[in-house]
Amino acid sequence: MNLDTLRYPIGKDQLPQQIDATNHSDWAATIRDFPAQVNELVKNLSPAELAYIYRPEGWSIKQVVHHCADSHMNALTRFKLALTEDNPIIKPYKEALWAEFDDATKDDLSASIKMLEGIHSRWSNCVSKMNSEDFKRPYYHPDQEALVPLGEALGHYDWHCRHHLAHIQQAIKFKNDFTNL
Repeated sequence: MNLDTLRYPIGKDQLPQQIDATNHSDWAATIRDFPAQVNELVKNLSPAELAYIYRPEGWSIKQVVHHCADSHMNALTRFKLALTEDNPIIKPYKEALWAEFDDATKDDLSASIKMLEGIHSRWSNCVSKMNSEDFKRPYYHPDQEALVPLGEALGHYDWHCRHHLAHIQQAIKFKNDFTNL
């Protein structure tokens, strides 16, 4: 197993050629179910286990959980901006730097789990009310220099959820021992 496989345990973010209502429904289910899946994985972990990294020089489990709260807080805002404004320019953020903040390295995950539960509840509700035209509404991502339709954004966040769930599972599996790779 190489570092790229450890970095992308479910593969890199790729959307299907054609995105349809079935994709939206499947991806919305991921958004709905993600907080419970994270909580189930981390609820009984010790502080030592929360410090496990998912790959050499990767984030710890606790950083991954705190990162998801940060990222998905921004995602809900992006969705609401795109649904209420024409081609809003979103604000990217330096996620690697956010992952170094004191609140992103705490063993206590309760605030981030609560954030994920609340954000995902509201986000899931928002997505469930969207129609086919709403999924076409874009926001402008300055780092990508592109308009991102909400239907595609939902697919990217579906991948993001599954990607980080796999990171947590991987960290638990390897227990910081990457010597036999």
